[in-house]
Amino acid sequence: MKNISAAVLAAFASLCVSAPAMAQSIDEQINSIFASSTGWFVSFIFSPFPGTSFPWIVAWLVIAATVFTIYFGFIQFRAFPHSIALVKGDYSDPNDAGEVSHFQALATALSGTVGLGNIAGVAVAVGIGGPGATFWMILAGLMGMASKFTECTLGVKYRNEYSDGTVSGGPMYYMTKGFEERGLPAGKILAVLFAIFCILGSLGGGNMFQANQAHAQIANVVGDYPGWITGLVFAAIVFAVIVGGLKSIASVTEKVVPFMGVLYVITALVIILMNADKIGWAFGQIFEGAFTGLGVAGGFVGALIQGFKRAAFSNEAGVGSAAIAHSAVRTKEPITEGFVSLLEPFIDTVVICTMTALVIIITGQLVSDPQTGLYLLNEGGTAIQTVDGNSGVALTSAAFSASFGWFQYILAIAVVLFAFSTMISWSYYGLKAWTFLFGEGKTKELVFKVIFCIFVVIGAAASLGPVIDFSDAAIFAMAVVNIIALYALMPIVKREVNSYLSRLKSGEIKKYG
Repeated sequence: MKNISAAVLAAFASLCVSAPAMAQSIDEQINSIFASSTGWFVSFIFSPFPGTSFPWIVAWLVIAATVFTIYFGFIQFRAFPHSIALVKGDYSDPNDAGEVSHFQALATALSGTVGLGNIAGVAVAVGIGGPGATFWMILAGLMGMASKFTECTLGVKYRNEYSDGTVSGGPMYYMTKGFEERGLPAGKILAVLFAIFCILGSLGGGNMFQANQAHAQIANVVGDYPGWITGLVFAAIVFAVIVGGLKSIASVTEKVVPFMGVLYVITALVIILMNADKIGWAFGQIFEGAFTGLGVAGGFVGALIQGFKRAAFSNEAGVGSAAIAHSAVRTKEPITEGFVSLLEPFIDTVVICTMTALVIIITGQLVSDPQTGLYLLNEGGTAIQTVDGNSGVALTSAAFSASFGWFQYILAIAVVLFAFSTMISWSYYGLKAWTFLFGEGKTKELVFKVIFCIFVVIGAAASLGPVIDFSDAAIFAMAVVNIIALYALMPIVKREVNSYLSRLKSGEIKKYG
């Protein structure tokens, strides 16, 4: 018995000694397989127009946002005050069909968009496109409000309501039902394509990218260690929440999202106000860089591309993901959720992303030539030099820590909360796409939830390059299919909004309470 015990102890000691090397090799193997299997998909989605460096997918999103803004008469500005009233619950009837309140739906959808894109993504944009990328990011956010309004209205209008009180909605349902209602072909094909891309997007941008950057930030604070360890911890916590369904997710997000949003914005504001003398200069850099490029990688076009690209990845306007969360709201007026949803790009991009960019610019993380004032590029000419050579979440962390060393710990908490809330929201989006393809049922749902949690571990272990590329590509692929449907169905939204606003004006629609 003693010999057996000694052998077990010896084996355990040997395992402890070799564990770090084994972990590192697991990380490398995962990364190698992941990078080699997704490269073709990324290349297709981000291929530029012939003879230019402008990706066709960015133009696709920007043109759509512009069309919806004009078609609905700048609805994002006209309806802004009413949107606030709806979120407050002024017009909410508790007896309406649905699973969650306007505020919970907004919090769930925001938790899917307010994530590492606001922290790491903005740092990537500013690091490549310079301060000018911030201007284009804000513009894309303002126009994207109209795209979000369109898709979320349709999500509620064509949702499935079940006898147990649950609902399923989103682009898959308005593509099939809406196209059928208008006598248009190919709705089912578009719906299946969207569902496939949505599952990929939930496993990529909504999962692996979040786990990857959360691990990077934790390792930045506590020291380097294998990514799969972070992945296992996150996977266990995420599974514990998502196994309870949407109501469980909503109850978590309605508490976590406001807390983490306020925590992050206050932290950023403190740093900005501490450097109040540089605020005017920072905005000057943003506006000048937006139209001249200020010598950054790719010049003016580089700043524009980075700004639009990061805004789209951050707020997901036109992607169709938020329409899935908003479909579950308690309401009998689909247009009300369109109004509520247009607040998302404003909060996500116009407020939070701008805060991140200002902190990076004001704290002097970007290296410029003291003689010319132009930014210095790295050796490859692909990005701006930073003080410590940082990029992504590390650049944002360095910017926050420049004022107070301990701010990196606040940022680490924010990063973990952002990543966690984004993952649980995207698990719901992926789940609804999964059940659309394979049918409703507890066992089928459990299969997807397990797969999702496995990808949490993979994301934490893979390196940033392949993860961020695949994340962007999968989410933008959803937008390709979704925007085709939005163009086809926007006359239905126009009819809904005209009807609702006329009844609101006449007093037929009244406040509750």
